[in-house]
Amino acid sequence: MDVDPDDVFRDDEDDADNEFYREKESTKELLVYLVDASPKMFSTSCPSGDQKDETHFQIAVSCISQSLKTQIINRSYDEVAICFFNTREKKNLQELNGVFIFNVAEREYLDRPTARLIKEFDCIEERFMKEIGSQNGIISGTRENSLYNALWVAQALLRKGSAKTADKRILLFTNEDDPFGNIKGATKIDMTRTTLQRAKDAQDLGISIELLPLSQPDEEFNVSLFFADLIGLEGDDLAQFLPSVGEKLEDMKDQLRKRMFTKRIVRKIAFSIANGLSIELNTYALIRPTIPGAITWLDSVSNCPLKAERSFICSDTGALVQEPLKRYQPYKNENIKISVEELSEIKRISTGHLRLLGFKPLSCLKDYHNLRPSTFIFPSDEEVFGSTCIFIALHRSMLRLERFAVAFYGSSSHPQLVALIAQKEIISHGGQVEPPGMHMIYLPYSEDIRHVEELYSNSNGAAPKATDDQIEKATALMKRIDLKDFSVCQFSNPALQRHYAVLQALALEEPDIPETIDETLPDEEGMAKPGVVSAVEEFKLSVYGDNYDEEKELVGNGKASETSKKRKAIADNAVKESANYDWDDLADNGKLKDLTVVELKYYLTAHSLPVTGKKEALISRILTHMGK
Repeated sequence: MDVDPDDVFRDDEDDADNEFYREKESTKELLVYLVDASPKMFSTSCPSGDQKDETHFQIAVSCISQSLKTQIINRSYDEVAICFFNTREKKNLQELNGVFIFNVAEREYLDRPTARLIKEFDCIEERFMKEIGSQNGIISGTRENSLYNALWVAQALLRKGSAKTADKRILLFTNEDDPFGNIKGATKIDMTRTTLQRAKDAQDLGISIELLPLSQPDEEFNVSLFFADLIGLEGDDLAQFLPSVGEKLEDMKDQLRKRMFTKRIVRKIAFSIANGLSIELNTYALIRPTIPGAITWLDSVSNCPLKAERSFICSDTGALVQEPLKRYQPYKNENIKISVEELSEIKRISTGHLRLLGFKPLSCLKDYHNLRPSTFIFPSDEEVFGSTCIFIALHRSMLRLERFAVAFYGSSSHPQLVALIAQKEIISHGGQVEPPGMHMIYLPYSEDIRHVEELYSNSNGAAPKATDDQIEKATALMKRIDLKDFSVCQFSNPALQRHYAVLQALALEEPDIPETIDETLPDEEGMAKPGVVSAVEEFKLSVYGDNYDEEKELVGNGKASETSKKRKAIADNAVKESANYDWDDLADNGKLKDLTVVELKYYLTAHSLPVTGKKEALISRILTHMGK
């Protein structure tokens, strides 16, 4: 049994409706990877990022392997199965030809990904032909249909769990856009019909089928030949799908990563509008901070997960308390006993539903009212029929009148006011950019807002004010180092990346820890451009003047810190140590790589150069400075 330490040590007063717990308990995903293993997948090769040719089969395996490593960190309680079709050997519960389910010992076909599964799947290419084999499973003159069998096996695997508690998906990798192209006449019509019917049966059971096509080097994948009907693409959906088919194969991992993180419903809530009228809404979490995975407590001997149990002991008799606990509140020299149910009812000031209070102009909503990431809401007719119709009417009226709705929402321990802002659908040539719906902004209470002081005075009581020249130079500096098209999604948390890399190396018994790139480090090359350097110097000159010396200024004011003294001592020592080396000779003979990082930093510090980065970066910086 998995133990959640946050739950073990959580007090009864803690908010069980917190988004962290709701999202963790929300719908999990059951996923089946269907990989075409026909000879065509092995014969077609395409250049990869490292200039080496890769077959389509290698690309598919690499994508799945990378996704499993990501999934085991981010959504480890999701369940996956890996299934090959068009194989020589067969391994499935239905004993169908041409379908092989890859698995490892002590694991069900559809189960959580494990380190052993990932480790053995990484080596599948080396032993695939020997142990599994490749052959065309759809042959003219026979009734064998490996694609039909694969869909049948995948559907059988996804019978596990209810469609209401699990998202069920099939991801299909193939480079054959017309699997029945070699079949003629009535046989082709019949096999196409039965395969499409099998896919429709799966979709009727709540299973979504997604295609990841692999295009030929000289020919694009034509989804219209067969797979558009299989996955249900038509009209605008088909037109939007086609541009993504021609993307480069090296982007396939990014495509799969995007599809892995599907939009998941965090919670279903009722929206009470007026006079007993309520509609059903689905809530979706948008940007959230990434945190390390949950801790699982293990037995030190057996390494099995621990089951936590909590018992109460009577302080008078030392016996275990069997009856439900009761709390009390002292009142007039008497203890008033309150049961857990009564206490819960007293504290319940909100049902957890959304209740409309009224509307306000959008101009009343300020930027600082947005305390934390918003929640996106969208209507659902699953339980309350007509919810979508009412929601659309409300949505259109709010857009037309430029109003936002004020509503009451929250759990019993954290009730709060929220603002519902209607978002208009935005469509570009590449498809939908922003969906229609509403954003739920969590509004602050009065004590959450602290007014900033408007004036900051110096020791003389006067507020310093920048001159027009200083403002002009600051504006020029900001424009010079402005980040174009900035997004927080461009930067990964280096601490978390290092954490995941260490976990991956330990779990997969890898000899080396995967290298992680710290994307938050300053752009030294960009900051060293003449235009940027000039803008910085002009700004410093406008603020401090020509004769400003930072060290003298600190000493003159009696504010010289220990840090500045220590920094100066380090610089002096670096100059002294650097003089002991013949740097020109070391650079000409390629011996810089024989020096330690500390020794390389002597040169960099002595010449006021940055000392950050790995050894190769330090050597490159020295050679650049020396003009080598």
